[in-house]
Amino acid sequence: MGEQVEPVRLTAWVRGRVQGVGFRWWTRSRALEIGLTGAATNLEDGRVEVVAEGPRADCERLLEHLRGGGTPGHVDSVIERWSVPGGSFDGFVER
Repeated sequence: MGEQVEPVRLTAWVRGRVQGVGFRWWTRSRALEIGLTGAATNLEDGRVEVVAEGPRADCERLLEHLRGGGTPGHVDSVIERWSVPGGSFDGFVER
């Protein structure tokens, strides 16, 4: 079970109608409830990039939220990448 508490970095690219609908604010609220650090950033191509750091199980909870039906706007797809945490985040910010 040790791998579940080791910190990881989740990078998720969310495609759909996710800009201008409160999606980053909503993502930040979920991440803070779970206790993750990171950022949600609007990309020029219309996607939102979500970077979250914390225990893998907690990052997977956030990913479930992103893929669930309760998001603002409309999510068409979420592409995820797992990596080593950079530890550069203080809190969770919208960019």
